Amino acid sequence: MDPITAAALAALAGGLSGEAGRQAWQGLTALVRRPFGRAATQGTQDDGTPQVSSGELEVAALEGDPTDPMRAQALATALGVRAALDGEFRVLLGEWWQRAQASSSSGDVHNSISGGTQDGPVFQGRDFASLTFNMTRTTATPDSD
Repeated sequence: MDPITAAALAALAGGLSGEAGRQAWQGLTALVRRPFGRAATQGTQDDGTPQVSSGELEVAALEGDPTDPMRAQALATALGVRAALDGEFRVLLGEWWQRAQASSSSGDVHNSISGGTQDGPVFQGRDFASLTFNMTRTTATPDSD
């Protein structure tokens, strides 16, 4: 499984990926709310709670402030630790991450131009690369009478 970066989690939490990002975030939230697998719960504290975070607190914290890199890193760490201890969670997290990555490059494009007059060419689209524009600028000459 590719590592889940703190930056990717922050972008999802902030809704920067549009509707697909919001759906991915909801999927992650539902995933971390699942109970730990049996193997992971063998190491418990005196009150019976797992010794590691489920990720729920970190998800809520990052959702509250998606611009905080420390919160994003805390969630990435919690997910990694839980995945290391819970094989079922690791598989489900890997599947979620693949879907999240695929949906972020789904091809949705929303272009908008508003206000004023555009004084030159305007290009709208997605994923432009290796383009060259050869444009000449003409200067207006005053009318001669």
